[in-house]
Amino acid sequence: MSDLSPPAAEPAPDTSTRALLRERDFMLFWVERFISTLGVQIQSVALGWQVYAIARLTKSVGESAFLVSMIGLAQFLPLLALTLIAGETADRRTRKLIVAVSLAVDAVSAGVLLFLALTGSHTLWPVFAVSVMFGASRAFLSPASSALGPMLVPRALLPRAIAWNSLAWQSASIIGPAVGGLLLIHSPALAFGVALALYLTAAVMALMIRQNTRPETQPGSRLELIKEGLSYVWNNKIVFGSISLDLFAVILGGATALLPVFAKDVLHIGPAGFGILRASPAIGATIVAIYLASNPIRRHAGRVMFAGVAVFGAATVVFGLSQLLWLSVGALALLGGADMLSVYVRQTLVQIVTPDAMRGRVSAVSGVFISASNELGEAESGVAAWFLGPVGAVVFGGLGALGVTGLWAWLFPELRKADRLD
Repeated sequence: MSDLSPPAAEPAPDTSTRALLRERDFMLFWVERFISTLGVQIQSVALGWQVYAIARLTKSVGESAFLVSMIGLAQFLPLLALTLIAGETADRRTRKLIVAVSLAVDAVSAGVLLFLALTGSHTLWPVFAVSVMFGASRAFLSPASSALGPMLVPRALLPRAIAWNSLAWQSASIIGPAVGGLLLIHSPALAFGVALALYLTAAVMALMIRQNTRPETQPGSRLELIKEGLSYVWNNKIVFGSISLDLFAVILGGATALLPVFAKDVLHIGPAGFGILRASPAIGATIVAIYLASNPIRRHAGRVMFAGVAVFGAATVVFGLSQLLWLSVGALALLGGADMLSVYVRQTLVQIVTPDAMRGRVSAVSGVFISASNELGEAESGVAAWFLGPVGAVVFGGLGALGVTGLWAWLFPELRKADRLD
């Protein structure tokens, strides 16, 4: 007599934190991301403070703030020019090697800044030239790194891996500005030297990954593959809606570029206080990232993302109006936590719905949107500060971010109604 009993159900995949920690190559990738982000944050703090200090020797507050904001624009322009080629490269070449080479170029940029600081140069054009080189390396690093992470874990672990990846970035973003502020008390040269060492260490960590990180070869010319990636992003309204929401909200609401101005001429708290301000958004973001690493979002993902962007805009307004250090720090922490919430949802949605063979190109488009939001947001803040003053510029940007949130909720109902992150 045949056995008619139903087959035993397959056990559910292990999606615990312990299972993620057993993935050796992902943990190497995680450490590399933490170390390299630490270097970026230290370099960014030192660079912004040094440019503002040099500019203030001969220029007004508004003009100096504008020059600081132009650092972001100098980094963004090469990224914009190279990002589609970089995304296609990440879908054809070994991704860990692209990451390592990009980090080596970052080390060169930190070395040049170290030389300029040691020689006491007060000329700004070499700094902007280095920023262009740094932006070019970021153009290749971003899509390769974003596409590399999902290759190193089973699909079931991807949401938790994304939360841990965000935790690496955010925790380094807390430590980096604080360390950068302390190093600045000694000298900018020391900060650039530490960044150089961190970049080189991160490059070695990337090369230690054992898995084959070269994606399956895709047929077609480079131009055809780039067009395919752009078409995918445009036609997938969840992907396009989520990354464009981040673009316009942060362009308007980003206040990071003006933090040297607030530290020096609004709150009068010096370089150590500047490091505290720079670390504050990451403190809030890390608290949220730690929570999400253990408690991933299960339902109503779209609504959660829109709520995060709205709180981001409101907290930006509070920071702009604040004249008290503790309130400014609290507003920046709230701003960072809200941004982390929306970023987590966006990254998870994009990574889950995108096939691995296209992740490099989609990550490149997403990366240029993110960089545009950061770098163009810094440029927008600098221009607005020139006309409205630093306080007016930040308040204007926060109100604009709130307006974008409402408009995108109406334009992209599919994104607003997105539910489960699986």
